Amino acid sequence: MTTIATTASGSGSAAGDTLARDALAVLQPGFDGTTAPDWVRRRLGEGLASVALFGRNVVGEEQVAALTQQLRAERDDLLVAIDEESGDVTRLDVRTGSSFPGNHALGAVDDPGLTRAVSRELGRRLAACGVNFDWAPSADVNANPDNPVIGVRSFGASPGLVARHTAAWVEGLQSTGVAACTKHFPGHGDTNVDSHHAVPRIDVDADTLYERELPPFRAAIAAGTRAIMSAHILVPALDADRPGTLSRRVLTDLLRGELGYQGLIVTDGMEMRAISGTYGLEHGVVLAIAAGADAICVGGGLCDEGTVLGLRDALVAAVRSGELPEERLADAAARVRDLAAWTAAARGDAAKTAADPEIGLVAARRALTVTRAGTAAPVTEPVFVAQFNPAPNIAVGDQTPWGVAAELERLLPGTDSVSLTGEGAGEAVLAAAGERRIVAVVRDEHRHDWMRSALDTLLAARPDTVVVEMGLPQAAARGALHIATYGAARVCGVAAAEAVLAG
Repeated sequence: MTTIATTASGSGSAAGDTLARDALAVLQPGFDGTTAPDWVRRRLGEGLASVALFGRNVVGEEQVAALTQQLRAERDDLLVAIDEESGDVTRLDVRTGSSFPGNHALGAVDDPGLTRAVSRELGRRLAACGVNFDWAPSADVNANPDNPVIGVRSFGASPGLVARHTAAWVEGLQSTGVAACTKHFPGHGDTNVDSHHAVPRIDVDADTLYERELPPFRAAIAAGTRAIMSAHILVPALDADRPGTLSRRVLTDLLRGELGYQGLIVTDGMEMRAISGTYGLEHGVVLAIAAGADAICVGGGLCDEGTVLGLRDALVAAVRSGELPEERLADAAARVRDLAAWTAAARGDAAKTAADPEIGLVAARRALTVTRAGTAAPVTEPVFVAQFNPAPNIAVGDQTPWGVAAELERLLPGTDSVSLTGEGAGEAVLAAAGERRIVAVVRDEHRHDWMRSALDTLLAARPDTVVVEMGLPQAAARGALHIATYGAARVCGVAAAEAVLAG
């Protein structure tokens, strides 16, 4: 076992071991591979209480179940976390696309019972894989439609709608014994910068913040959310100097004090440049725990043993130097262990949940908005699918397939497809499609000038083009048939393809 040197004045080895165990307990690290690395298994014996799974760790559900079983052989009450929002941000279905529509589709339907049923089935699947902690749902109110990182991850732009669906999502997931982690506090919806790259700033007054951003978090707390994730955003109305993750005013005074929240506070990924690029990873972690965070999310990028040991040692050193109160670290570690105990006690709840494998497709079909223009002929012959690809944001990643081509190829054998990006995409599609009917698949047309131009070109030459919008449907509906799916999950693509044929 790796030991921590004690100071000359003297903590004994027992105290040193306690500090090291508490420092490991607050970390939620990732790792490489689809089996449990030896270094992770060793650190579980030394106090590590959580691990995080990312797309790189997932091949399929049986493999994930075997992986979590390996890990729990070292620590039975282990928290196994995953960033599984369903919809566009999926890890469990990273290679196929999600079996569940995301938040925006559920918000479009606006049936909290449906949202609860979707998250309950998701929780049942996660629990069957041995995953008991989900960094979801997103409770952000999508006040800025140009937001580059939230968009369809939000239930919508209305605080009331987002609040009721956040509560329903939390209730459904946690009924299976999987802890929810409501994010990104105090609200990431009105940003125009991705915190993976820099520090977003929300310049709203306190009244707007309280009336717009906070109601979904209040609803999540009332619904019993077991965890809340902080946002790396600067909100001068709350703290002009530090982003939420590092702000005592945000995490301790507002979330703990004013809102009365007593569950686990988890940071967003600490490697994100909003923190690591400004404060440094190790110093940022110390500042986060000092501000009131209890658990440190790290491992989306840095996922090696050296990172974990470096963060452990930085926390221990901060306690010994007086920068971080020992009781604050101990309290954080205790909250992690309390959540682990809750999940261990609730482990049998998923077995009591009846499987509902079709609920995701049911929800995706209900979410569609179909707009017809003119009297274009129905689609009965093979088509040419033109998918216009925007650059994916880091939260979504580039591993997960999306679109309608695969399903249309199944329903209409002989269908061809092409994926294009950038200037000239419309002309390229016209040249390749020939006489075939064109189905143009877009994602956030309103945010991409080149995509808008491509559609202009297609519709001027081929007004019978079918348009499928799989992002935020902010641009005007156009095309002979316009289908808005409110997300790019696999089931959204299936539902859209069905709608293309139905006309």
